[in-house]
Amino acid sequence: MIKVLIAEDMKLLRRALVSLLSLEPDIVVVAEVDSGIDVVPRARAVRPDVAVLDIGLPGIDGIEAAMALRAALPECRTLILTGMNAPGHLHRAAAAKVSGFLLKNSDPDRFSGAIREIAAGGRVIDASVALAAIDGGPSRLTVRELQVLRAAADGHRVADIADQMWVCAGTVRNHLNSVVAKLNARNRVDAIRIARDEGWL
Repeated sequence: MIKVLIAEDMKLLRRALVSLLSLEPDIVVVAEVDSGIDVVPRARAVRPDVAVLDIGLPGIDGIEAAMALRAALPECRTLILTGMNAPGHLHRAAAAKVSGFLLKNSDPDRFSGAIREIAAGGRVIDASVALAAIDGGPSRLTVRELQVLRAAADGHRVADIADQMWVCAGTVRNHLNSVVAKLNARNRVDAIRIARDEGWL
């Protein structure tokens, strides 16, 4: 039997996934959680073979949860589910070494088949997401610019970001101005929106 943990914050969708997998003779759902921070503690308790993680989990997102799970239980493989075909999400997921990446509108048979393939040691990536990632390429922002933008997206003020990064406030403003220019954004808020839509944050 393939033991599966489901992490999805939308209760209706989570229950639908559990019900769908209950129809499979070789798959059993051993745990359900509704936040990213609950993934590792629950996985440690039940030792799943595959963790199915919604990318938009509260607390920490699915990709961050996958990284934490890989560190805590390297034998547990991960499948990310997303509703958005954003190239940046796949780049982040690949960097986190997830085993699978599927859109939520995938065929149910594709979903259960992906779990089997991942449990057997394979990797599964939705073809349309892979093509979008190839076409879109990685983030146009530097690592430092992404760090600054992520901190701004979390609501931190320029002075706080400067303190966290051991730089002056002017350097943080320069990074933010560079981000706005690179993304052809109207302002910082628009830049955050664009980066999120691309899956870079």
